Amino acid sequence: MRVGVSLPVRELSNDMGAIREFAQAADEIGYTHLRVPDQVLRPGSGALHEPMMLLAWVAAVTERIELVPSVIVTPARQTVLLAKQAAELDILTAGRVRLGIGVGGNADEYAALNQDFGTRGARVEEQLDLMRALWTQEQVDFEGRWDTVRGAGLSPLPVQRPIPVWIGASGVPVARIRRRIGRQADGWFVLCSPEDFPGIKSDIDAAARGANRDPAEIGAEAGVAVVGPRAPEWKDRVRGWREKGLTHLCLRTLGGGLAPGEHLGKMQEAWGELGEI
Repeated sequence: MRVGVSLPVRELSNDMGAIREFAQAADEIGYTHLRVPDQVLRPGSGALHEPMMLLAWVAAVTERIELVPSVIVTPARQTVLLAKQAAELDILTAGRVRLGIGVGGNADEYAALNQDFGTRGARVEEQLDLMRALWTQEQVDFEGRWDTVRGAGLSPLPVQRPIPVWIGASGVPVARIRRRIGRQADGWFVLCSPEDFPGIKSDIDAAARGANRDPAEIGAEAGVAVVGPRAPEWKDRVRGWREKGLTHLCLRTLGGGLAPGEHLGKMQEAWGELGEI
């Protein structure tokens, strides 16, 4: 099981020195990936940087760690531009990108970005097909309901052809999202309970087989907080998810009321304790 860590951008805010130090330490310690959330318009408290821009900056100060924007609210964005940004980030990192996508749930954000909230599920499925074509073909001819590309393509193409795409959905994903994961995704971000996981995975596996795909090639990643109310049980939760057969896990230092300078120490401490699990 590959173990990564979430970059606590909400609590590190605009302390770019702390963000850089956290990312570099995660890279040097041996965490396999670094996750960053997405939200263009953020009501309430807590800063949230645009993930593609932030990870382009992180790419310059890291060497090995995989960079994972998770998840980009894809139907609220221009498909070709997002494909170009992901390809560029993949080049900047020498192939260290895993793109998390989702449809989000904030209708106001869609309206502000001049996109249709009501068609977001159908649109993201079309976007997946187009982005994969753009990442693997020098010249693309694609005509969809929302996007059309004729005789054009990205230059340069990304290192990974195609870039891995993982799907995220809040809580228990509905049937359509389960089918989407099985048919189109390289993996999914698990936000359900361990009890719900087997049934959801069974549906995803069935959708994969229906699309002539090997279910074993679809990864799954859950998150575990090492701070906050559930901190005392984090090791047991890691063991539990490992027993479920997850391919990836993401540890979180966010949500425990840590000061900016404390996140780094907690991340280092958690890595040291992983050996006990």
